[in-house]
Amino acid sequence: MDKLQWKKFFENKTEHCRVLVIGDVMIDKYYHGDVSKFASDAPVPVAKIVKRRAALGAAANVANNLALMGCKTYLAGFVGDDHNFETLSDLLTKSEINQDGLITTKSPTTTKVRIISGHQQMFRMDFEESSPKEDRYFEQLENYVCMRLNDAFDAVVIADYEKGVCTEYFCAAVMKAAHSHGVPVVVLPYGQRWIKYAQADYLTPNISKINKVMLSPVDGKDSDAVERAGRYVMRKFKVKNVLATRSAYGVTLVTENNAVHIPTRFQEVFDSAGASDTVAAVFSMALAGGLKPADGAFITNIAASVVISKSGTYAVTRNDIFKALALFEENTPHAVGMAN
Repeated sequence: MDKLQWKKFFENKTEHCRVLVIGDVMIDKYYHGDVSKFASDAPVPVAKIVKRRAALGAAANVANNLALMGCKTYLAGFVGDDHNFETLSDLLTKSEINQDGLITTKSPTTTKVRIISGHQQMFRMDFEESSPKEDRYFEQLENYVCMRLNDAFDAVVIADYEKGVCTEYFCAAVMKAAHSHGVPVVVLPYGQRWIKYAQADYLTPNISKINKVMLSPVDGKDSDAVERAGRYVMRKFKVKNVLATRSAYGVTLVTENNAVHIPTRFQEVFDSAGASDTVAAVFSMALAGGLKPADGAFITNIAASVVISKSGTYAVTRNDIFKALALFEENTPHAVGMAN
């Protein structure tokens, strides 16, 4: 696919894609300030706040990436009845993300508040309750997922950040429901209990996450080692395919009979925050739009290169990808897309 074909894909295919994102929903708040003095009542620095912003985080950021690329996006998970949910809801509405699947619980809306001076994060406050919710909340969430899957979705994303949604039972229920409708499931994994992702169509870990489940750490520079790690994950956790992101070294797609290594040739890593969200979103969008997995991996790598050049949580847009494709073409004039 050349650059024009990619543009046609985004213009003609993504607006017809319907993707359901299920998982741990968060809101990220950033307070930027100047630090020039210490407090008079304690030996701590004082940040005079000059700018603040809020951004969708975790599963909500996955959904935001999808929505900004034109997909019809639905978000399901747990939230609280609090001010942070109001902020979250406003941002979802602005991005035209359907939020009917957000189940209100007694726990707070998961929120991360960061104090930043210059480009340095000084402090973070977390408002969250990570323990599994009551059965009645899971019943509501499972009922919503099963109901929505009757509406002909093209892909399901499970976005796990170990905040209480993605239990082994619930993940298995989502896999079963999605596969009964012929819908592929892409999982953004977390932690070490990956057996709960069994039967997932695609797992999208980065090297850091892979190394948490490996006996020996893998170097992201070593393509063969990354492929072997992908196959180990597929066997051990019974997942069908692995898309491993390798930071500045690109991505590797490992399938049953093949492996594709796609290097990143033109981008310095500034901040990897949110890159995993973008990878899961863009690859899911590609599958939903009917692309071959290898082409999906290619455009995912392009999108990830944009995110790692940004500071803080960032959702990629179509224009971002078009610009990155143009830059890729300049640096690799004979390879703008994946070979079929």
